[in-house]
Amino acid sequence: MIELRNVSKRLGDFHLDDINLIINDHEYFVILGPTGTGKTVILETVAGMYKPDRGQIYFDGADITTCYPEERNIAFVYQDYMLFPHLNVRKNILFGLKIRKTPQKVMEAQLEKMVTLLGIGHLLERYPSTLSGGEQQRVAIARALVTEPDVLLLDEPLSALDPRTKENFMQELKGIHEQIKTTTIHITHDFNEALVLADRIGIMRKGKMIQVGTPQEVFYKPKTHFVASFVGMENIYEGQVKEVNGQKVVQIGDVHLRVLTEEDGKVNIAVRPEDIILTQVNIETTAQNVLKCCVEEIIPQGPLVKVKLDAGIPLVAFITKKGAEEMELSPGRQIAAIFKTTAVHVFK
Repeated sequence: MIELRNVSKRLGDFHLDDINLIINDHEYFVILGPTGTGKTVILETVAGMYKPDRGQIYFDGADITTCYPEERNIAFVYQDYMLFPHLNVRKNILFGLKIRKTPQKVMEAQLEKMVTLLGIGHLLERYPSTLSGGEQQRVAIARALVTEPDVLLLDEPLSALDPRTKENFMQELKGIHEQIKTTTIHITHDFNEALVLADRIGIMRKGKMIQVGTPQEVFYKPKTHFVASFVGMENIYEGQVKEVNGQKVVQIGDVHLRVLTEEDGKVNIAVRPEDIILTQVNIETTAQNVLKCCVEEIIPQGPLVKVKLDAGIPLVAFITKKGAEEMELSPGRQIAAIFKTTAVHVFK
């Protein structure tokens, strides 16, 4: 288990501020946040490249705050892979074991294990400059894991890959972790990576860890306006909780949305675009939130269409391209937006 207690670090104008975080054994933990928010600084502090100005870092209950990086048994894979250009793939992978003066038979056994795990046996005699981005990433992961680290740190490992390679490699990373179960901290600004890979997610903003939870908790129950926006809620409003005919509603201007909440007074609410169903105006439904809307804009996004609506409040919904064609959606069209009370997340 990794534990950060009140860890703070100032680097120029940047300040990592009072980070408290527990990462469990064998967990795949993703730190998510915008560029420049301190994600890499956390990795480098855990790795021992920086000593905190304040606070402690514990591994399995032992205080390792002042331990040198080489004493921590941590592997670090940077965004640009940092493979040695003058060494072939075999020598790149075995570099850490050679430094440790590992017996040759053990090195060969570990190499075979990594080659099998990552499917890179055909690359062993090639040099980094001849490899694709995906191949370089596999070699970098193999080099990191061959030493059997207690913790694997991944600094935006998928950011340089094309979309198809990225999608495939996400699944490979997931499979690798399921097999070897190395405790992993992975940082990114892409919440799709977090959804696919993470056991839990930490959301960062301006040097602070502002929410930690499972993907379900973070993406569907954000605690702040920033988190809601960052994870793609899009429909975020301020309103007033009222009771109408024994039912809690949130009033936003002239619009009333039915909600399930114990909160009172002023609140924020958020609705994910994919939880909104678009349909004909006069359809019968048991859903408790039905808003008459006017289509303002239609934005193609691959197989999906993003639809901007005026429902008395600005509203964004996602629909399939086929669905949009079947409804003959166009600016000015009158339709209905439907969503359940359970789709409305209420937070202070």
